[in-house]
Amino acid sequence: MALTLIEAAKAALGRNETYKAGVMATYAKSSPLLAALPWDDIKGNAFSFNREGSLPGVAFRGVNGSYTESSGTLDPVTEVLKIAGGDLDVDKYLVKTHGEGVRTTHEALKIKSLSLAITKEIIKGDVSTDPKGFDGLQARCTATGQLISAGTTANGTPLSLAKLDELIDAVEDPTHLIMNKALRRRLSAAARSTSVGGYISYEKNEFGQQIMYYNDLPILIVDKDHTNTDIMGFTEAAASGTDTATSIYCVSIGDDGVKGLQHSEMDVEDLGEIDTKPVMRTRVEWYVTLAILRLRAVARLQYISNAAVTV
Repeated sequence: MALTLIEAAKAALGRNETYKAGVMATYAKSSPLLAALPWDDIKGNAFSFNREGSLPGVAFRGVNGSYTESSGTLDPVTEVLKIAGGDLDVDKYLVKTHGEGVRTTHEALKIKSLSLAITKEIIKGDVSTDPKGFDGLQARCTATGQLISAGTTANGTPLSLAKLDELIDAVEDPTHLIMNKALRRRLSAAARSTSVGGYISYEKNEFGQQIMYYNDLPILIVDKDHTNTDIMGFTEAAASGTDTATSIYCVSIGDDGVKGLQHSEMDVEDLGEIDTKPVMRTRVEWYVTLAILRLRAVARLQYISNAAVTV
């Protein structure tokens, strides 16, 4: 059974693996999206499954009549694990003058950086431009019904609650919305407006962070990547005009929907002092990819401008 990073961290604590639990908690705290996804351990380097294509036909028949045979279709899909990570060096001078705790501090920064890089890959990954990574939600939302347009206004169309509801209805068993901070602020402002509205509520997560809900769906904020660049900024192509639009995703996160795949829990390995220079090296690595087990487990609303929400 797939576990979220928080669930896996609790399991590690139960095994007295305190350091590993802290690593996974750091990943989860750095990215609401990574925290929400369940991560399934797989054997080998790839996971193959059959995704529902089309349903078999059915009909009514008369007395002494017959049925026409009809079979459904299953589409074979294979997801291949990719290697994400990096090496971190801390000078022996810093370790001796500040203690071993300085390595822990730098390792936490490395882990945070990796979590933000993987978050970007889950949204923007595209193997056609970077075959070392994996396809993210943007590259996967291409089928009919998965890709919804906010409008055709040049340079982007303001988000409407009607289109947001259409996006949610396009997903079977929706669990979360994914958007940037600017659109979350726009939704919050719309909820305070008597001319627009929108059902907004708030709760706190495991880290005491406030999470906003729209129509009972938690909003997962995707913010900066490891280079401090907006992952879902208003830099996407609009229906026409300049690249000043963004998207919102609705997903069904779970074992039979959208989930992460990993070979095992992430590795943080102390390589000790290396030969080429007086530094202590730590290697952080995670073998991961994204899987969408149902076609209607995700949908994308594109061409959204940075403007006030409409009805």
